[in-house]
Amino acid sequence: MHIEAVIFDWGGTLTVDEAGFPECVDRWRPAARHLAPTRVDEGADELFTIERLWWDRGIASGRSFTLRDVVGEAAGAMGVVDEQVIASAEQAHLDAWAESVIHDPEAAGVLRELHRRGLRVGLLSNTHWPRHFHEQLLVRDELDALIHSRHYSSELENLKPHGGAFRAALAGVGVDDPTHAVFVGDRPIDDISGAKALGMRTVWRPNPNVPAEPGVDADATIWALPELLAVLDRWSRD
Repeated sequence: MHIEAVIFDWGGTLTVDEAGFPECVDRWRPAARHLAPTRVDEGADELFTIERLWWDRGIASGRSFTLRDVVGEAAGAMGVVDEQVIASAEQAHLDAWAESVIHDPEAAGVLRELHRRGLRVGLLSNTHWPRHFHEQLLVRDELDALIHSRHYSSELENLKPHGGAFRAALAGVGVDDPTHAVFVGDRPIDDISGAKALGMRTVWRPNPNVPAEPGVDADATIWALPELLAVLDRWSRD
């Protein structure tokens, strides 16, 4: 198999995914303090519920959405129309997440080795967070220079597993034939089934917070990022 590029999912694949849904509610409290300062707990629950509804709608339709979509809808429900207050709530939510996002400490070494092998490296993340937030985290941990092309669904038309998201990522790393690219992700439907549908080779990194899906089988499974290198070696000999 001739491999030209490896494209990674972000959350749960290049990051250490330690956040469960109850903690996500907590991450909305700083935003709720701006939108509903006298009923923060109720506001956080409202924001969390609306966020889940946007994800459900996005997965069902394949259409992406943004943080502004979520916070804007919640603000409307709370009777908030002040643009500055809404923007402050968005930033408060991002600030609440920033310190808890931890990149896998083995990621940099693996990405450097892919570069050494002459492979192009891409990133494709399902996210409602804006590009600048992801980019500042990658810069913080010195990963930005190790990823040639980075795509976030918040600025694309479609979410994974829609083929449009994967085609954008493939174009970003300059791969015309999907069979010459590998996708690495932790979500069986979003990452594995979506990439396989286009003909990409797939590597599943199981995540304890994401259930397996019967009938969705990756071409390889790894439990730690360095294991990817042996998989690529094997496929390169095919």
